[in-house]
Amino acid sequence: MPGYFIYCRKSSEAEDRQVLSIESQTRELEQLAAKLNLPIVEILTESKSAKAPGRPVFNAMMQRLYRGEAAGIICWKLDRLARNSVDGGSIIWAIKQHGIKVMTPAQSYAREDDNIILMYIEFGMAQKYVDDLSKNVKRGLKTKIENGWFPGVAPAGYLNHTDKVSGENTLIKDPERFPLIRQMWDLMLTGLYTPPKILDMANDEWGFRTRPTRRMGGKPLARSAIYQIFTKPFYYGWFEYPGGSGQWYQGKHEPMITEAEYDQVQTLLGRKGNPRPQRHFDFPFTGLIRCGACGRMVTAEEKQQLKCSTCKYKFAYRNHDICPCCETPIEKMAAPRYLHYTYYHCSKSRRPVCRQKCVTGKELENQINEHLAWLTISKKFKEWAIKHLHLLHEKEKSLQGDIIKAQRKAHHQCQEEIDSLLKLKTSSGNKEGSLLSDDEYAKRRGSLLKEKAALEELINNADQRVEQQLKQSEEAFEIACQAQKRFAEGDSDTKKEILAAVQSNLILKDKKLLFEAKKPFLILENVIYPEKAIISPIEPEKIVVTHGRNTPTIFMRPYLLGDLDDVRTSIKKAQRAAALIYAHFRKEFGSGK
Repeated sequence: MPGYFIYCRKSSEAEDRQVLSIESQTRELEQLAAKLNLPIVEILTESKSAKAPGRPVFNAMMQRLYRGEAAGIICWKLDRLARNSVDGGSIIWAIKQHGIKVMTPAQSYAREDDNIILMYIEFGMAQKYVDDLSKNVKRGLKTKIENGWFPGVAPAGYLNHTDKVSGENTLIKDPERFPLIRQMWDLMLTGLYTPPKILDMANDEWGFRTRPTRRMGGKPLARSAIYQIFTKPFYYGWFEYPGGSGQWYQGKHEPMITEAEYDQVQTLLGRKGNPRPQRHFDFPFTGLIRCGACGRMVTAEEKQQLKCSTCKYKFAYRNHDICPCCETPIEKMAAPRYLHYTYYHCSKSRRPVCRQKCVTGKELENQINEHLAWLTISKKFKEWAIKHLHLLHEKEKSLQGDIIKAQRKAHHQCQEEIDSLLKLKTSSGNKEGSLLSDDEYAKRRGSLLKEKAALEELINNADQRVEQQLKQSEEAFEIACQAQKRFAEGDSDTKKEILAAVQSNLILKDKKLLFEAKKPFLILENVIYPEKAIISPIEPEKIVVTHGRNTPTIFMRPYLLGDLDDVRTSIKKAQRAAALIYAHFRKEFGSGK
């Protein structure tokens, strides 16, 4: 009788990560054939994914089965034969029309066994596994990209890294190749070296070799690779995915160069039109500031300029190949200087057009930093204040029982009044509303019900309110302690967060930013600097202008020094600030009513 084909397959893709190797499959299936006394025609092996039709070994095997060269197939599992509906259908068709058999260690499938329905289910499950795997991979890639991490193999100079604790896949600098590739950029930026010359220096003089992997690497840098390095926006912090889609993402990896350096190299390469992300700049102060002249919102814009090394003329270089003044080509300039500015100005969305002038982002940041200095406290001052806050909080909690008791008594009295009102309304002496009319009853009952609901809310949320006022008070001191440092070192989102947390009603007029601190920070400023006597009401009628005074330094703020100030005075200031801020939030959250 005809023998059987042994078919073994393993894909190098993720779908078969847990499957036995081809050698292991072959060994197990030969033992199965010997146990069942089945002759073997040929052992066929294939290293290819089965998620789509087109496997050459599998297709050739099916043609041989149709010609009757074998009675059937021996395989490890059905998903070794097919993970798509086309190949799965060809197996089922061969069983039905040509009478072949399929043998696995767990089950045999034949026309006479009447179990073809099980094959439909098995092949359907294999197809579903591939579909789910594809969706999961795409979902994982999308999440990784949205988190700012480049998918796939890290470009030259970087390494793929998996965090052992969180399991997150990120990119880190390649300690061996990152400084060498940065040196390649430095040579290119001088304008004295061509990419081929830099390539020869890297390979022959520096001994540069690509990152070794299991299958390749460990070789000199290729000519095409040096041009890829010099034309990838990835190196200044942006990447496109998928390639050619026009969808750009800002990466979280540490950039190797600045965007201005990248632009300069593209100019030297003659590739000004090289694909790059369409930048949507995240300006930290937009949406927070109004124009002091017309009341409209302040907006911002970026300026990219180049300073000609010949005539010193500044111009927007992205739309020019030559200097508009002296007509010197950009690529022939000896040492062009690339400039980058951010300007804030009135949006001027209505007429008459506002005449207020713009201010640079740097000037605005300096003004904000100066004002934050007046609100900044030392770590020691914060610790004294928070310690006092906890004492106040414990006292508040001890009094809370008496407060709740009083509130419950008021709630009980309110309920008794509602009951008495109902009795009066329904009494025999109130015929035709002689004692209490319908309108009066409805009015008094509605008022009592509102009072009752308010008391119930106070009683039910008492503990939550007390904890909330402590939390908000602590946060105020935490912000005051870290605000200036976080603002100076933070990104755009952090700067916006800090400014929104401590200031309100920001006004830009005559290039000066006018500040109004939020109540907790106004309290803090007035407690620390009582000699300034800048006291604002709780609801100020106009903005307090604080510009024009000297910027506080560490020498103007003795509470930051500790050893120069009377410590007892500083502690008293901290305790007073804590008490006033705690009282402010106590009133805000309605505790003690």
